Amino acid sequence: MKIIFAGTPDFAAEALRALMNAGHEIVAVLTQPDRPAGRGMHLQASPIKLLAQEKNIPVWQPLSLNIHAHDPQKQQDAKEALAQLMQIQFDVMVVVAYGLILPSEVLQVAERDGRFACFNIHASLLPRWRGAAPIQRAIEAGDTKTGVAIMKMEAGLDTGPVLISKELEISPVETSQSLHDRLAKLGGDLIVEALSRIASGDIHLLPQSKEGLSYANKILKAEALIDWHKTAQEIDRKVRAFNPFPVASTQLDGELIKIWRVRLPKPQQQDAFGAQKLPGSIVGQSAEGFWVQCKDQCLEVLELQKPGGKKIPARTWFLANTTNPLKQFLSESHKMID
Repeated sequence: MKIIFAGTPDFAAEALRALMNAGHEIVAVLTQPDRPAGRGMHLQASPIKLLAQEKNIPVWQPLSLNIHAHDPQKQQDAKEALAQLMQIQFDVMVVVAYGLILPSEVLQVAERDGRFACFNIHASLLPRWRGAAPIQRAIEAGDTKTGVAIMKMEAGLDTGPVLISKELEISPVETSQSLHDRLAKLGGDLIVEALSRIASGDIHLLPQSKEGLSYANKILKAEALIDWHKTAQEIDRKVRAFNPFPVASTQLDGELIKIWRVRLPKPQQQDAFGAQKLPGSIVGQSAEGFWVQCKDQCLEVLELQKPGGKKIPARTWFLANTTNPLKQFLSESHKMID
């Protein structure tokens, strides 16, 4: 098939590679404009752009696809992109984590002249977790399963009928990074299978259920701050959901400390510290880090990062603060629990 591919991050790149490896022809790629990134804030191309350039695929980077945008530059970009879509020959449009809304004009072009419309790879089992951050929200909510759905796109937000879907179990220690990688691989496999079905005429679209609907709102940096008055399980899920972005964080001695990894206590550890301390109190060291009091029990911090520093083992940080009165208090309060 001749494919127009729209996507931006690594998740999309996995699908693009799968389509190319399956022998499909990518006639053009749509991706977000280059953005400033890194400490130097230099312009960086998206993973999709880099992959497309490597394979000599034409790349389009409009600021918007909305021909009715108020911004004159965005409106002009959208008109040019729409004109290009109308002129180029393609069979189907595949969209995954593109980052721009596809208006009805684009969706209509994708269904003209016998084309097979526009299909989206979505990282959840629709209708659960429609929206921008389905991977993070699934972990944060404590879901035990998720998956990938290949959906025919329509004007609504992730409302289209589903062509094919497949489940994945979410591990109790899953982070957004690890789940992202597994879902990206599954998404690539499923879109190849979906296009095979489409090419053979095996197109059975299942409308989404009206039950079980939820929205995965965009992750905001302000959400990253840990509320130690929550339960240990809630905080554990938050830390895992926000790894690698925006990374859960907490205030300590006037500094914002990023918390990368934590661990729930084993049954024999849950009552080891006796009377509860105030939520947020560091109540003792462990073999790999230290314990922090939550609403109901303690949570073991395993890896953290100070401002301007690198990720380090939590125990390294704990032992390096032996001259801190707080550390002395902690050392005298409780012995190490393995």
